Amino acid sequence: MATLPLFTDDSARWAAVQRRDPAADGEFLYSVKTTGVYCRPSCAARPARRENVAFHADPAAAEAAGFRACKRCRPDGPSRAEEQAAAVAAACRTIDSAEELPDLDRLAAGAGMSRFHFHRVFKSVTGVTPKAYAAARRGERVREALASGAGVTEALYDAGYNANSRFYAESAGRLGMRPSAYRAGGKGAVVRFAVGDCSLGAVLVAATDKGVCAILLGDDPEQLVRDLQDRFAQAELVGADADFEATVARVVGIIDAPGRALDLPLDVRGTAFQQMVWEALRRIPAGRTASYLEIATAIGRPSAVRAVAQACGANALAVAIPCHRVVRSDGDLSGYRWGVERKRELLKRERAAA
Repeated sequence: MATLPLFTDDSARWAAVQRRDPAADGEFLYSVKTTGVYCRPSCAARPARRENVAFHADPAAAEAAGFRACKRCRPDGPSRAEEQAAAVAAACRTIDSAEELPDLDRLAAGAGMSRFHFHRVFKSVTGVTPKAYAAARRGERVREALASGAGVTEALYDAGYNANSRFYAESAGRLGMRPSAYRAGGKGAVVRFAVGDCSLGAVLVAATDKGVCAILLGDDPEQLVRDLQDRFAQAELVGADADFEATVARVVGIIDAPGRALDLPLDVRGTAFQQMVWEALRRIPAGRTASYLEIATAIGRPSAVRAVAQACGANALAVAIPCHRVVRSDGDLSGYRWGVERKRELLKRERAAA
């Protein structure tokens, strides 16, 4: 999911055709003089000789030059990846609007795929299985209902749970706490935290009994504590004991070397959409970047670029969920919750290590 290369010269375009690079699809097309057809760079057709190949910006240009569309890769229509993303987006809408989770056979039939193939495509596009997506979506509905003042039982049944016991079995993963505590703004939950120094300034690390729930960066330690208080308004915030210092040290370690994975459990809280975005961010290789549009496309929501940017801004787990690897389509670093200079430095460290 790294930022797409710029195929600005014919040698780069030819190299992409030779390796059938799907990343080049949509950037240009190529035609073959001996067959009279034009193709996508990723087309699986028999390789052509370089002297017979020309490049075109779009289908109109290729057809104006006298070539017809390849029937194998269909360069004059949506790509296979685009069709799959659209099918998955439609399946997500079906799940979102259903009172109960549609079975896998129904979702696959709606997408025009076999059960096995649909399951694989859905996970490759969104990063989660249809069942996991539906569970996250139901959890989101419960959070919204509880936050608006609905009773616990009402919220659970409105979200599609047929029995309270099913949700309570999952509540720690969906809410980070029991639903009654969530409704009370986290009242009764215990959040341990500590503020320390790192190479990028001050860092606050907080954790529930489930895992690390916040990694905040800044210049003012007191502001970081206020941010944590706003996020867990009714929870009991407890200054960490000596044992927690080891957790802080491990977090500081990945700030200094951000290419490494944080080997600690995380308590990730967000909507179904935010969790899809954050999961996509964790798949970006260290030292590489992806655009907001690429992330939106990867989760099957190509028109949701602004929502992807908002999900990045809502991330409270700096470095652990690497929103610093997301840039604008032109490569500009754009905004960063903890400052563009920190974003630039994190990327610099990752690239140096790579």
